[in-house]
Amino acid sequence: MPVQKIKRGYRKTRYILYKETLVDYKEHFWSFLGSFVGIGILAYIQSIHFSGNDAVYLIGSFGASSVLVYGIIQSPFSQPRNLIGGHVISAFIGVTVHKMAPDVIWIAAPLAVSFAIICMQITKTLHPPGGATALIAVIGSDKIKALGYMYVFSPVLVGCLILFLTALVFNNMTSSRTYPSHSTYHKHYHKIRKRLSGK
Repeated sequence: MPVQKIKRGYRKTRYILYKETLVDYKEHFWSFLGSFVGIGILAYIQSIHFSGNDAVYLIGSFGASSVLVYGIIQSPFSQPRNLIGGHVISAFIGVTVHKMAPDVIWIAAPLAVSFAIICMQITKTLHPPGGATALIAVIGSDKIKALGYMYVFSPVLVGCLILFLTALVFNNMTSSRTYPSHSTYHKHYHKIRKRLSGK
């Protein structure tokens, strides 16, 4: 019996490894195209409104978000609520912490990230790049810090909406890709129904 279990486990592992290493050219093509257009639009806005290397619209956390919303579109972290809510909440926290402790970076940086994580957990908007959005509000350039709470709306909210709208277009170009992921929403919907019914 233990030998059969080991063999079954071995076969499952081989199958999973095989599936994970398959190259899906269509999937890669749409991931590339979506992220190229989404980040390209942000970079274009950046080039029009700001000169030099002082990136304002093109914050680093949008690169990480692109991996999720164009590359792992079924992930709960990639869904619109998480993408937009996670960034906006984290940006608000980052700016607030910076205003409270503008010159104490060794306090402000960890506080911004830690509070952002907790608030995303509480609001069910966990989006890993949100931690970077909070951090950028504290350690970013003088132009970013000078934005104050405008940072929450632009570049953060505007950037998220651009990434989201681009994802809606390119992640639904083929029948094999669906965004937002309905399975993710159905799972949460059934969980909430169970809680409300007390079962």
